[in-house]
Amino acid sequence: MAAPYERTTTPGVYRRGSRYVVTFTDPSGRRRKRAATTLAEARLLKSSLAADVARGEFRESSRARFEDYAREWVRTYEGRTSRGIRPETIAEYDRDLQLHVIPVIGRRRLSEIEQRDLKALARHLTDKGLAPATVRIVMAPVRALFATAVEEGLLRVNPAAGLRLGAGAKLDPTEKRRALDEGQLARLIEETPERWRLIVRFLAQTGLRVGELIALRWEDVDLGTRRVNVRRRLRLGRLDTPKSSYGIRQVPISTRLAQDLWRHRAGADDEALVFLGPEDRQLRPEFVLRSIVKPAAARAGVPWAGVHTLRHTCASILFRSGWNAKQVQVVLGHHSPAFTLATYVHLIPDDLPEPRFAHDEDPGPAGTHAAEPQRTSDGSSAPRRR
Repeated sequence: MAAPYERTTTPGVYRRGSRYVVTFTDPSGRRRKRAATTLAEARLLKSSLAADVARGEFRESSRARFEDYAREWVRTYEGRTSRGIRPETIAEYDRDLQLHVIPVIGRRRLSEIEQRDLKALARHLTDKGLAPATVRIVMAPVRALFATAVEEGLLRVNPAAGLRLGAGAKLDPTEKRRALDEGQLARLIEETPERWRLIVRFLAQTGLRVGELIALRWEDVDLGTRRVNVRRRLRLGRLDTPKSSYGIRQVPISTRLAQDLWRHRAGADDEALVFLGPEDRQLRPEFVLRSIVKPAAARAGVPWAGVHTLRHTCASILFRSGWNAKQVQVVLGHHSPAFTLATYVHLIPDDLPEPRFAHDEDPGPAGTHAAEPQRTSDGSSAPRRR
């Protein structure tokens, strides 16, 4: 049998068993109830609800579950700026919500989720092994979703507003390295199975993104002039234009790579893909990473290396061989040389030149000679005084 309502000294606040119930009238004249755990909390809730009704700010708490609202939100979301949002971005939002967010908080009511729950979600993603940058990407649609829910009157407070995500665990110094040196690259290629070795060499020499590599057709490869024309990429399972207008570019290749590609073509049609996966099917990005590069990287002693490491490696090797920032930018398809230098060029200790200072130079016979060593009485060397 349910516990009876007991009046308290505060009108509209009742005790029921070990809890308290607040009653009030919403703007439509409907009687409503809210629960509280203590009398003080009930009194505060009563005052807050009365003020919201008086100001016209009362919002009925949404009973929708996060997963239900998220699916509808993805279907109708048009972005938060006048530029709108690209279909590719919506597809990424949908993927991240389905894969990373809904399994964790999908069954919760939208109105029950607090900022501490979102922080717990971010920690959960980090514990799964996602990098801090990836966690921020996954949380982007969550932020936008809750902002929309507030605009639609489903929530009064946005739990994602002001949400700060930690930087994540510090990486081991070896894991921070983003480019291979020539020796490491040679070992990686050597440890790659013969069938896939040309793919690794091609990525390291051209700096193409893996989606650009997968979409490459023989009509895009001019073996006579040794140029690769990047015109398309594979993105979210379908062909698309490059990431930006700068991504449409020509990339030079070496004579040896051109010869190896000619042998690899073996009379294939112009429309055929340059590189194929198992059973001559279209390559998948995850196959290139997990079945080709990562196993070879582990055997080569560089387990931190991945597919994108080859793009960084290409930029660094080109720069060290004398290419300027503009030339490397064009090859990689970036929007500016400054971005290329800051993000993709990695110096190793041997790249640093020997320091030279005018006051420390030996001017030679034409000028004043540097101090020459002379023997002292005890047989040691000392500078000769002039």
